[in-house]
Amino acid sequence: MEGLARQDMAASVAKAVAPDARVDCLRWHADRWWWTDPDAAAMYVWTPHRPEGTQAGGALRSRLPDSVTAFAFCQSGRVLLAQAKWLCFAELAAPPLEGLGRRPPQPAVAVDPAEPRTAISDGSTDRAGNFVFGTAASSTRGGIAIGSFYQYSTQHGLRRLALPTVSAAHGICFSPDGRIMYFSDAATRRIQQCDYDAGAARVANVRLFAELADCQPRGAVVDSAGCVWSAQASAQAGHPAFPGRLVRYAPDGATLSSAALPLPHPSRPAFGGPALDQLLLGAAGGMHLMDGAGAHGLPDALFDDRKI
Repeated sequence: MEGLARQDMAASVAKAVAPDARVDCLRWHADRWWWTDPDAAAMYVWTPHRPEGTQAGGALRSRLPDSVTAFAFCQSGRVLLAQAKWLCFAELAAPPLEGLGRRPPQPAVAVDPAEPRTAISDGSTDRAGNFVFGTAASSTRGGIAIGSFYQYSTQHGLRRLALPTVSAAHGICFSPDGRIMYFSDAATRRIQQCDYDAGAARVANVRLFAELADCQPRGAVVDSAGCVWSAQASAQAGHPAFPGRLVRYAPDGATLSSAALPLPHPSRPAFGGPALDQLLLGAAGGMHLMDGAGAHGLPDALFDDRKI
């Protein structure tokens, strides 16, 4: 892209909050940071302008009956949760309270109930407000390509996308105009892209976007310039000298910048702040502020649940 040249970002990161948590599914919504901890079956919310150490400072935790691997905020004010084999709706707490309400999440739709070997692994709304997600083989079946991709909407329900099966779906995100979908499979170390029609839940022209030599792609987000920011974990599990990296790709797949990460298990980058110009990265050991090199994010589309 014109005006964007390859550069190595500073490897140092500033730990922002939740140093004892494994931060996943990181998102900015309603002037707050939200994330889940897959090890604790909990959802967190943090208001950054509140000083830590006060009664209302720090991150607030809402316990859940199961781990959440993806979520989306809804037009109604609810939140759509992906839990194992189910999509569920949860209420948000009424102001001035924060986080989730006390009512347990209500199941909406089962995901591939005839296949017990998979669970939801990642998801995001497309630009039209549909929830697009993928599944992964369970930990005891790691490496088996039996995961699939789906679109969920109030108008059409659950529709399977005609994409190749994967062992673990990750990195689901969309171009600014919503016509290109990005996705990856950690086992193949490939980030792929395809043409995407949100209304018809149709995909076409699946093609390679980027191939990783020594990392596995995890979560990803697209900025306002159409560049893809990809969190990548070391392919050598537990390797102390090379935990992973954060890479920014141009829309044509060229690498624009890369930062080695001195932190384990990077999960998903996200843009936030009032101007969407703060880049944070979730990982084991907390949420970390990164150098976004002047990039700005795009607001997440709210899931359209008006007919439910």
